[in-house]
Amino acid sequence: MKLKALLAAATAAAALTTGAAAAEQVKIGIAAEPYPPFASLDSSGNWVGWEVEVIGAVCAAAELDCVITPVAWDGIIPSLTGQQIDAIMASMSITEERMKTIDFSDPYYNTPAVIVADKSMEIDATPESLAGKIVGIQASTIHQAYAQEYFKDAELKVYQTQDEANQDLFAGRIDATQADSIAMADFVGSDTGSCCEIKGAVADDPAILGRGVGAGVRKGDDELREALNKGIAAILADGTHEKITAKYFTTSIY
Repeated sequence: MKLKALLAAATAAAALTTGAAAAEQVKIGIAAEPYPPFASLDSSGNWVGWEVEVIGAVCAAAELDCVITPVAWDGIIPSLTGQQIDAIMASMSITEERMKTIDFSDPYYNTPAVIVADKSMEIDATPESLAGKIVGIQASTIHQAYAQEYFKDAELKVYQTQDEANQDLFAGRIDATQADSIAMADFVGSDTGSCCEIKGAVADDPAILGRGVGAGVRKGDDELREALNKGIAAILADGTHEKITAKYFTTSIY
């Protein structure tokens, strides 16, 4: 009888441990700096936007208890590898360079990189056209890496946030900026960005610009990566991804 009691107690303890592990919160890191329409704070201090809604939908589909955890963009990968957060879902492109440090889920969106400038400027998205121009780029992004590789005859001005680059573009302190097409479509559609227009998409370079945006996880965290893959696949299959996208954009971004 004592043996049976011990076995029963062990089984119960194991079940509780499993339940506790399943109930653990997954800290999803997003950039602390606003990046509309993907993620920004509303007037009540709540995070809102396309990516915030996608995070919620993916986690629900994957049966994960997720909590959004804002982290400064330039420290978001160290926060992941240092275990302050469990995953990154912050419009982070899947690149070969980043894959040396972290793993990625399947992509959940993919949009081109574009050049934006004042409407009066006759320039396009080529290195030749941007030679001699001042181009603003956000630090620690694929856009900085791309500009440094291809726009060597331009003067590059690096900003901590894309919003700062946009403000300097509006003020005329830079000639152009390179950033994600969807984010810049939101900017040029605003009162501040009405001065400017998208001049075109830069030539694709998958080695630098990546293969879409995915959720970053620590190397070897296959369980979480597969859970996120399950959630991404589910919201793509059941139309949830499309429904969320339709609230923010006029075209698919997958």
